[in-house]
Amino acid sequence: MQLNPYLFFNGNCETAFKFYEQCFGGKIVEMMTHGEAPIEEQGAPEWRDKILHACLLVGERELMGSDCPPKFFEETKGFSVQIAIDDPTEAERIFHALAENGTVKMPFGQTFWAFRFGMLVDRFGIPWMVNCEKAA
Repeated sequence: MQLNPYLFFNGNCETAFKFYEQCFGGKIVEMMTHGEAPIEEQGAPEWRDKILHACLLVGERELMGSDCPPKFFEETKGFSVQIAIDDPTEAERIFHALAENGTVKMPFGQTFWAFRFGMLVDRFGIPWMVNCEKAA
């Protein structure tokens, strides 16, 4: 069994996934727009360039997402995507990259359970927890 986060965006999925690809050093392995979908009815013309499905491979894990039509979109709440990183320098880099133009909920610092930990909501409205259990 695999559990993979599937994130919904308010029309900016492509921008978010290109940012995550750079931030995490992953590779986008799928990015299909509504206009590329093999279905007869493509929906509203303004949605042809919006993302129907995206998949980012980071190591052996997948992060997936899509743009959600406005009438179905809800702000993300009630969960965070958690990242566990062994390298404190890399963990700090990723935390600060995700936090840029976002909102830091808990600054990146030492806790009783981790060498470094922090929580934030990125510029796309996605909540993240970055955890580094080991010192360098």
